[in-house]
Amino acid sequence: MSHTDRRISGFKPTGALQLGNYLGAIAPVVRGQHAQPTVVFVADLHALTVPHDPHRLRELSLQVAGLLLAAGVDPRRSVLYRQSDLPAHAELHYLLECVAGYGEVHRMIQFKEKGGGSGTRLSLLTYPVLMAADILLHDIAEVPVGRDQRQHVELTRDLALRFNERYGPVFTVPRAVLPEVAARVADLADPTAKMGKTNASTNGVLFLLDPPDVLRRKIMRAVTDAGTEVGYDPERKPGVSNLLDLLSACTGEAPERIAPQYHSYGSLKAATADAVIAMLEPIQRRYHELTESDIETALEQGADRARERADATVQRVKSAMGLSRHTVRTARPVPAGSPATPATAPAPR
Repeated sequence: MSHTDRRISGFKPTGALQLGNYLGAIAPVVRGQHAQPTVVFVADLHALTVPHDPHRLRELSLQVAGLLLAAGVDPRRSVLYRQSDLPAHAELHYLLECVAGYGEVHRMIQFKEKGGGSGTRLSLLTYPVLMAADILLHDIAEVPVGRDQRQHVELTRDLALRFNERYGPVFTVPRAVLPEVAARVADLADPTAKMGKTNASTNGVLFLLDPPDVLRRKIMRAVTDAGTEVGYDPERKPGVSNLLDLLSACTGEAPERIAPQYHSYGSLKAATADAVIAMLEPIQRRYHELTESDIETALEQGADRARERADATVQRVKSAMGLSRHTVRTARPVPAGSPATPATAPAPR
């Protein structure tokens, strides 16, 4: 099966999207969708690996999809859909579990860090196989990932190669590609930690839907370093360097060139706040213009576009594994009262 240049990105609705998500993942998708086919999905099935509130999950799924649209993901160029709207994800997940080994999945770093307790869900162990299904479902050639996610792509490659060797050339074997260089966005309250949407404290997290006054307050309260000199030195001055990284990401100017322009931490914070607010304002405005119907329509149309390729992949896999090659046809309804069916059927239990 020939490789394509199709790429894929998934966004898990386990918390509100924040600035690091935008700079590191969403913005590259928006820039790249004009150059190569792109699949973008809301990974709501992955959100089930941990305790969750069903209403909140539905709410966050719509919010993530709306922010992707508002940030510039074009449903005419990218295939945008909600993972659970495509049953092929779950079906291919199980089929790949029949190829995966317990040991290789158990070694995955996320399960080592989060699993092990009596309340751990089995899905936390097997979700890397679902992630492999997400990728292999669409004949993806390139998967942009950070260094902490490369292990998942390696598992996907292993499963694809093993399947192809065992059952025939069914899967495109993907490769991990490092995303274009982006600023490392650290927590404003703890510049030694990565900014995350599920941080215990949100004081240092800039959420994409934070109002301008909240964004400004968080940035003006950002932790800085000893001394007063503004300089770019991530090792010795992580707080100031984080602010310079943020300002650099907003302006496109290298942090080393920005630093000499500021002579106090206060002026740097004010400039960073102005730049972040200016960058997020059009995204927030477009998001608030979208209705729930707009978002649902875009997701449904995206799922329709994704379904043909996804279903075809599952059918190839089932055929190669010795399962039914064709979808089972639904039998024609039998007229009531015919010998084959009693006129009054028992009520379903």
